[in-house]
Amino acid sequence: MDAAPIDAPDLAGMLTEMTVADVQAAYARGVTAVALIEAFLARIETYNPRYNAIIFLNPHALDEARAIDRRRAAGEALGPLAGVPVVIKDTMDVAGLPTTAGWHFLCAEAGGVDLVPATDAPVVERMRAAGCVVLGKTNVPVLSATGSHANDSWAGPTLNAAAPDLLPGGSSAGTATAVAASLAVLGLAEETGGSIQNPASAQGLVGIKPTFALVPNTGVVPLAGSTRDVVGPIARCVRDAALTLDALAGYTAADPKTVAGIGRRPKGGYAAKLSDTALRGRRLGLYGPGWRDRALSAETIQLYARAQAEIAERGAALVADPFAGSGFADLGQPVAGLDHYDARGIESVLYDLHHYLQRLGPQAAYRTLAEFDAATKAEDPLAPGGVLDWMNQVPAFAACRADPLAPPDLSDFLAARERYLDVFTTVMAEHGLDALVFPQTRDAVPALHGSETIHETTVCEINIAGLPGVVVPAGRYASGSPFCLIFVGPLWSEADLLGLAHDYEQATRYRQAPDLRA
Repeated sequence: MDAAPIDAPDLAGMLTEMTVADVQAAYARGVTAVALIEAFLARIETYNPRYNAIIFLNPHALDEARAIDRRRAAGEALGPLAGVPVVIKDTMDVAGLPTTAGWHFLCAEAGGVDLVPATDAPVVERMRAAGCVVLGKTNVPVLSATGSHANDSWAGPTLNAAAPDLLPGGSSAGTATAVAASLAVLGLAEETGGSIQNPASAQGLVGIKPTFALVPNTGVVPLAGSTRDVVGPIARCVRDAALTLDALAGYTAADPKTVAGIGRRPKGGYAAKLSDTALRGRRLGLYGPGWRDRALSAETIQLYARAQAEIAERGAALVADPFAGSGFADLGQPVAGLDHYDARGIESVLYDLHHYLQRLGPQAAYRTLAEFDAATKAEDPLAPGGVLDWMNQVPAFAACRADPLAPPDLSDFLAARERYLDVFTTVMAEHGLDALVFPQTRDAVPALHGSETIHETTVCEINIAGLPGVVVPAGRYASGSPFCLIFVGPLWSEADLLGLAHDYEQATRYRQAPDLRA
């Protein structure tokens, strides 16, 4: 007997925590893509004014939904993401919508001038090709310069859907909040130093920080496009994140460095190793001063101990502080004034930004670094007190500032990446480790408005090394702050990490829907 059709009130009630599988089940019961997208747009209208996750709606979202309905009615075979609503981080180009990088100079609505790209970034193009419906673009801090919040955005702060008085994580703050609040099913995020990991963890979500060069980042406002920047999904469950990575990963001539990933994608896709037994027989390394000599809080130690017991119950062996004595913790060179932030690799920011601007198209307001600098000189981000002032502490950056259009000298960064990878590979082999599993933060997420930032465990080590990580919910602090784990593995090991995270997720099911207020 066929399932009863779903009416509009029932559909609205199904949006909370809706997964990709739920979307396809709704379509199988006769829901149209138009009806689903209308329901999500209504939910955005209700909750986004308070949480401020989405800064631009896609005026063509319903047209995209109608196209999916036509294709389904014609009997076309559609993939798992067809008709699934997605939000895009503001820094990623969506043709016809402004890319503001959170900065009022780049937003007509805030008194500046819109930068409107002529084409989609490759990752946006790939989500469209998979059949996703783009709902809109999400809030970020100015130039994505913090991993904790979007408080300085022209659009105002984004709230944490899980705990509105706490930091939402950044710089992909809006993407995380939109997904956590079920304003979309999937979200695209991007990071240079924690901007996928931190917001996913701060809001109790799944996030994939992929291996550098697995996913193209052309068409994304860069901080370190040549060296560190990665695009990845934020979702509410591991399977949805894996399916999104299937759509995002792979070579494109638009981003030549993605040639490195050829032959690295798993047969059967990134969901192929999702199972309820993935942890059985695996050896996992634990956080300790050998990795980074920064202590966990007492409450984090308790939550981490409980998580370790849960993982051990799944059949995994745990190895305490495998990096002890390896010298790994001594490799970092944090800049002063930030919490353990190593900026090496971001020397390329000006060079990469110039090439980003040139890609925007002939009608763009600014197409050269000189034009961009002239338009924003009143708030020079590299001047004392600017959002990127800390870059001046990186010795190699002085030459990059002197001649920003010349290919940057990245010898210090490349030496650091090679050393990190050498020590990482040696330690993993010596201890027979399959992956690492750490608490993603060293303590609870701090208050939304205050002097503290998110205190993470894997930024910038895996950003400089280019290693992948998968964040997964693992409980809550007494404050209401989510507690999450991050599984970290060798280059190109995303499928294995997703398998481990899925096993833990299915055994514990810590993800909670937030109690939203309009």
